[in-house]
Amino acid sequence: MARGITNQRKAINTAAAWAVGLLIFFPILWTILTSFKTEAQAIADPPIFLGFNWTLENYATVLERSNYARFLWNSIFIAGGSTILGLIIAIPAAWSMAFVPSKRTKDILLWMLSTKMLPAVGVLYPIYLIFIKMGLLDSKIGLVVVLMLINLPIIIWMLYTYFKEIPGEILEAARMDGASLKEEILFVLTPMAIPGIASTLLLNFILAWNEAFWTLNLTAVNAAPLTAFIASYSSPEGLFFAKLSAASTMAIAPILILGWFSQKQLVRGLTFGAVK
Repeated sequence: MARGITNQRKAINTAAAWAVGLLIFFPILWTILTSFKTEAQAIADPPIFLGFNWTLENYATVLERSNYARFLWNSIFIAGGSTILGLIIAIPAAWSMAFVPSKRTKDILLWMLSTKMLPAVGVLYPIYLIFIKMGLLDSKIGLVVVLMLINLPIIIWMLYTYFKEIPGEILEAARMDGASLKEEILFVLTPMAIPGIASTLLLNFILAWNEAFWTLNLTAVNAAPLTAFIASYSSPEGLFFAKLSAASTMAIAPILILGWFSQKQLVRGLTFGAVK
């Protein structure tokens, strides 16, 4: 009887998980399907799901009109650079808070997290002026710094959580063996926290890749990433839904592929320390 109830709960949970997954994935699927339609089919009423003439015309137009490779490289540089720079700063900070805490450590962590609640538009004007004064407007380096600062609280919070699961006695033993602070962090702490660091890297890379507000307001041509590439298909004449869907599919494809191949590492990192 108990086993039957347990199996029934598992079946319900599995069905619910599939339902939620399909619900989340459906907009992506619809975007991909729309990218293979003509503009007339894309705005048809009622909507056409599968019964349409598939075409690659939208992708050909997008590739002919835009330098996709440049936008792609800018996204890789900005997302990768901001994530790596964030890790370089966050690992020592998280180590300090996890293993050498003070009375104000929790207050500092809460304060850092509270900065994520600040509306981005509230600080756009001063940051825009700073960028103009420093010559960073429409530059990849400027966006790397901004996106790193935006995601730094999340990086520190995640690493702090992972580091707290590592026994401090191991680091003390390394110090007794003569390890310096640098060696302790690089050769003892970091290898033990690889799953957590990897999941933090992946998650923040995705957040930086998807960032649109700052990339659209602080770039024009030279440093424009794929988010600007998508926005370029909105014009005063209206939205070209099929071409916009093609551009969106080309923008999300690299990150979807990365997420698919790294999903095991991401799940492993997110559950790091959950079971002793």
